[in-house]
Amino acid sequence: MHPMPALLAALAFAASPVNAQQATQTAAAPAEAAPIGVPPGHRLVWADEFGGRGLPDAGKWSYDTAFNKRGWHNNEKQYYSAARARNARLSYGRLIIEAHREQLDPKLFPDWGGQLYSSARLVTRGKARWTYGYFEARAKLPCGVGTWPAIWTLADKAKMKWPDDGEIDIMEHVGFNPDVVHQTIHTAAFNHVRKTQKEAKVEVPGACDAFHLYQLHWTPERIRMGIDGRNIFNYDRPSNSGKAEWPFDGPQYLILNLAVGGNWGGAKGINDKALPARMEIDYVRVYQPAK
Repeated sequence: MHPMPALLAALAFAASPVNAQQATQTAAAPAEAAPIGVPPGHRLVWADEFGGRGLPDAGKWSYDTAFNKRGWHNNEKQYYSAARARNARLSYGRLIIEAHREQLDPKLFPDWGGQLYSSARLVTRGKARWTYGYFEARAKLPCGVGTWPAIWTLADKAKMKWPDDGEIDIMEHVGFNPDVVHQTIHTAAFNHVRKTQKEAKVEVPGACDAFHLYQLHWTPERIRMGIDGRNIFNYDRPSNSGKAEWPFDGPQYLILNLAVGGNWGGAKGINDKALPARMEIDYVRVYQPAK
């Protein structure tokens, strides 16, 4: 889920395993038989188990609302609220990010840009960031047409430039194509604008009915992603590469969001009858090599 304007997951297996035969990649290294999970010698350095009730932990998450007034990237149609339980809350040990169709009161939401949908975009920016490591989230996705949930990372820089500074999409799903999950990286050389992005997509039966693991193992030489312990995506650092091919040597922060509509998410419209729609996240964990 790139941040540019419209112009420009020992192993744990979820209830319904990935259909590996239907995994496909676009110009990236082939998926391997070797499973993916917490690497040996790694220790837990950060986690949110989403215990308690109420709003998400303010010590771990903030809200990205920067483009509410002018409109969000990719022609997305949502307003992202901040610290509003209707859109982001803890419930029975899970984080709920929920999208609604509603018209907001500009007196209560002065940054409202006239959007007809509300949702939330949580980020660890300013709270936590990591260079390399193993990332795992256990989540259940929405499947309504027009929904576009994502678990991803962006470079933590004061003046981040997309796609030059790199993006890692651990999970993306568009509701008009239910149970098909995408894992992707974007760089200056490899991105969707140039139609050169490095991508894998796979059928995940029951992605919207059951929880699945979405996994990333990021090292100085390789980005490896998987679902439910199965390796789906590999991108090896190209030999003699520069930043255009490998901008992944600096810190990145996590993003959890549920967009509505957009050039991709809304390619077949938005089914208002499918709203409210929610992404449920059981936990997010980050591991790094023990020193």
